[in-house]
Amino acid sequence: MNKSDKVIISEYQENEINKICENCKNEDQSVVNNFILTGFKYCESCRISKTIFPI
Repeated sequence: MNKSDKVIISEYQENEINKICENCKNEDQSVVNNFILTGFKYCESCRISKTIFPI
């Protein structure tokens, strides 16, 4: 793997993990944190609402 491959991989990872919530479409830093913890791209408020009301 050379340097250009690493640049392509890092660009792909940045595009793959964005800060936009899947539920409310707002941009928030907590989306990345929740994605790492749970595997879902939800902001903190959507995560709490999905936990309390899982419908």
